[in-house]
Amino acid sequence: MTLVTQVFPPLTGFKRSGDVSREEFEDILLVHGMGSASTAWRLLLPELRKHFRVITIDLPGHGRSPYAKGMAMDPISLAHMIHDEMSSISSDYHLVGNSLGGWVTLEMAAHFSNPIKSVTALAPAGLWINPFQRRYPATAFLRMFAKATKPLTPLFLHFDWARSLGFATVSPRWKQFPYLLCIDAVKAMSESTGYYPVFDGMLMKRFESEISPSIPVTVIFGDSDNTLPATTCQERSLVPGHSRWVILPATGHAPMWDSVPEVVAEILTTAGRR
Repeated sequence: MTLVTQVFPPLTGFKRSGDVSREEFEDILLVHGMGSASTAWRLLLPELRKHFRVITIDLPGHGRSPYAKGMAMDPISLAHMIHDEMSSISSDYHLVGNSLGGWVTLEMAAHFSNPIKSVTALAPAGLWINPFQRRYPATAFLRMFAKATKPLTPLFLHFDWARSLGFATVSPRWKQFPYLLCIDAVKAMSESTGYYPVFDGMLMKRFESEISPSIPVTVIFGDSDNTLPATTCQERSLVPGHSRWVILPATGHAPMWDSVPEVVAEILTTAGRR
């Protein structure tokens, strides 16, 4: 299985932390969540390219990567797929992941410590107290809504009532989202043939792997995450003891949409670039 990746070269002409030369730009891989795509990094990309060569990837059945029926779609299997895909692109790299992608990046650090330089997990899945026994109804609704409204999405998303249906539960700042970000998110959700397979791959599981203390880890949650609430899905004992745990104010399940400067700052800190 070939996963679709895209490499974004560093931007030049910016004063960067550490005052390092162009040759010292490091690689950073961004892994999106369930029902999303690499387009989810639209707001973060320009900022990260000032400091890194940025690589994005589409998970199977998401974005431009195909899904084949019967594929193993659990987080550890996805970690193996991404590691294999990255072997021809980069010899070592930092990781950033959101939601399911956050869980996958943690598994990558646990199972393939050699190429991984750091992990910043944004609202990672898998840190729940009790694993899910069945599909989560709220996220299933988002998938059905995105598919049903896809033909009218470009028109509807000009109106607050339509945006609120798709994004109000995801973010307290949904009214500030750029139009193209909303279009990207609905398109990704409506076309994600891997949505239910990857959801099923998480059932009865949680993150329980060991990560070497030599790999810096930061876990970031928003204080308004309705998808993975603090009471049931943010169990700190499941992450490595050396992890940094950050809570961002007025931030929902996609911190890279709500709090771009803060997320970039935390990524740079974790990557040792500040």
